[in-house]
Amino acid sequence: QVQLVESGGGLVQAGGSLRLSCAASGRTFSSYTMGWFRQAPGKEREFVAAISWSGGSTYYADSVKGRFTISRDNAKNTVYLQMNSLKPKDTAVYYCAAGHPLGVKENFLSPVWYDYWGQGTQVTVSS
Repeated sequence: QVQLVESGGGLVQAGGSLRLSCAASGRTFSSYTMGWFRQAPGKEREFVAAISWSGGSTYYADSVKGRFTISRDNAKNTVYLQMNSLKPKDTAVYYCAAGHPLGVKENFLSPVWYDYWGQGTQVTVSS
């Protein structure tokens, strides 16, 4: 069992930056692939970024590639999402999730791959 708690969301102007954190409970954090997803009002939850259990592989949605960076610190049981050059279309509730470590990229992009989810943190980007 893994419990996830996101933090770091808020209101920022377009072009600004935020860093989201996701703190995990449990000793097996390093065994999981970790992902970030987001959901805007009236839209489906969409993939943002994922990182392998070791941190050696990262994956990004095309819409955030070059602007967002996912990282993890297994010693601190924490995964991060650094968001730069934010745009109004990045406005959403951001969720972190923990999923099985053994898979391929296509697995990690899908919300159904992930077994555990945080409660979400709101990110609002004003124009």
